[in-house]
Amino acid sequence: MVTLKSAREIDAMRRSGKITSHVLTELMKVARAGMTTAELDTLAERGIRERGGIPTFKGYNGFPGSICASVNEEVVHGIPGSRVLHEGDLLSIDIGTTLDGYVSDSAVTIPIGNVTQHARRLLEVTQECLTVGIAQMKRGNHVGDIGAAVQAHAEQHGYGVVRELVGHGVGRAMHEEPQVPNYGEPGTGMELRPGLVLALEPMITQAGPKIRILSDGWTVVTADGKLAAHFEHTIALTEDGPKILTLRDFAEDPALERYRPTREAIA
Repeated sequence: MVTLKSAREIDAMRRSGKITSHVLTELMKVARAGMTTAELDTLAERGIRERGGIPTFKGYNGFPGSICASVNEEVVHGIPGSRVLHEGDLLSIDIGTTLDGYVSDSAVTIPIGNVTQHARRLLEVTQECLTVGIAQMKRGNHVGDIGAAVQAHAEQHGYGVVRELVGHGVGRAMHEEPQVPNYGEPGTGMELRPGLVLALEPMITQAGPKIRILSDGWTVVTADGKLAAHFEHTIALTEDGPKILTLRDFAEDPALERYRPTREAIA
């Protein structure tokens, strides 16, 4: 069942989103070569709890971390641990906060130090995919319009779009209806209406779209071992259009500043 959120509920999710965005921003600032993903996880949990939130991911279906930390060919759901970050890695950080019963969810992929031009271009296009998806969150559009826009933008640059994992509704639970694939046909699927809150999250691969799950039962990697990137925001469709509830104070990477969402999208 799809639940449309009231203005009060969206405001509660905005407060949750501020914690998520603030803590994610701090992780982006400190992540560097030589750190372990477990260190970032510790900082994330402390930051969320100090602001009155609960790490949504921790314990979710048995997941042990407060963040997902996925490196290079890892698409999503990487378990934080002893893995050391190295110069040239791509790090995807996915984070969620529950505050007063409402969830916000966001993700970013960042470069660790200097990365190749090919890796940086993957980041740029994936962030653009999120932006074009958000632009389709208009009254009267359909879920398929979001996926079609993301797919078209990724594929025109020669990248793959993961099919098995999708965006989703979000509210009192982290995963609510509807599912929001990053591919599709325009004009198909559920019609978008004010009150709908979605977590849009393009997962884009450097080459083929096929994935596999590692033996830990969580970590999703590209089947061909090529790089992947993942960007996500929680967005409410209001009477005034889409409002990003997890918008950060600066772009995911200063080099990507020109791909920030327009001011009209800022909650």
